[in-house]
Amino acid sequence: MTERKEQGMDIRVPFQAPSASVVRQELRSWLEGQGFTGERVDDARVVVSELVGNSVRHAAPLPVNDLVVSWSLEADDLVISVSDGGSASRPHAVDADNSDISGRGLSIVDALVKQWWVEDNHGQTTVHVRIPL
Repeated sequence: MTERKEQGMDIRVPFQAPSASVVRQELRSWLEGQGFTGERVDDARVVVSELVGNSVRHAAPLPVNDLVVSWSLEADDLVISVSDGGSASRPHAVDADNSDISGRGLSIVDALVKQWWVEDNHGQTTVHVRIPL
């Protein structure tokens, strides 16, 4: 389900890896509709893909086996939020070795955003990022 807000969108997607592609496309379309193009759009697509992928790999779904992705414009920033059913550990960046084939997701996010933070609320975890546009 997609809900358009005045300055953003909320999307409920199935709790599965292919949802990252759906969200990437929706975000790109929305940003281009707002007049944004280029590298910042590409960065935002990478970030949202990493957040959705991390959610599916490391967390539990929300009660109806989905997750919620939201974004909005706040001043000169794009704020993206991904909500899931949480996990045993809080999302955090790790120092992956060059030979590791995974573990770089939140380090990539950290390099591309101005700020990121995590909120836990009654069995729901939301990772928020702020990207300058």
